Amino acid sequence: MTGTITALKLQKKNKERVNVYLDGRYAFSLAAIEAARLKRGQLLSDQEIEDLLERDSFQKAYAQALRFLSYRPRSEAEVCRYLQGKKVSPVIEAEVVERLTASGLLDDQAFASYWVENRESFNPRGRHALRYELCQKGLSEETITWALEDIDEEESAYRALISRARRMPPLDRGSFRKKLSSFLRRRGFSYGAISAALERTWWEMVEEGRMLDESEG
Repeated sequence: MTGTITALKLQKKNKERVNVYLDGRYAFSLAAIEAARLKRGQLLSDQEIEDLLERDSFQKAYAQALRFLSYRPRSEAEVCRYLQGKKVSPVIEAEVVERLTASGLLDDQAFASYWVENRESFNPRGRHALRYELCQKGLSEETITWALEDIDEEESAYRALISRARRMPPLDRGSFRKKLSSFLRRRGFSYGAISAALERTWWEMVEEGRMLDESEG
């Protein structure tokens, strides 16, 4: 593909890319930042063109990864799966991951902390459920264990339970335990955490007059 650059034209629909013409014919396109280094009349060898296209592939993949990360933090495995879905070569994928990691934009420990803290704040889960979710995100067993080591499962189960209990109609103790123990099991809480949370929540609901204490009958 060796040839002389005869024109460099901004694309009409994407001003961030430039069409490169060699010997009067369209040859390839580049990111504007790469094309800025070129000039009309410049002779490009096959190796120079290959290097340009490789750098351009990296720029495109890196921009795609940044957009993917802009919605929420991601694990390294999520980013890799995303890039693979975009048909990015393994070499470019590795370079993108290396750049993102070096710049602090990709950090599995930080991601694990974010995920657990987000769940704890808005939708508490038990250790079993959290472990499964983090595993699905491609995190290592070491990182998952580290992220879960400070979880107070009984407290998390109580917080998951109390808001739901306050939206329920008055129930007797048996119905209360049956309905809400299933709710907590679906969220991956252990038997011990479920029992403690049910007991604590039941008596709080009784004190608030929201549940039916049979002992008063």
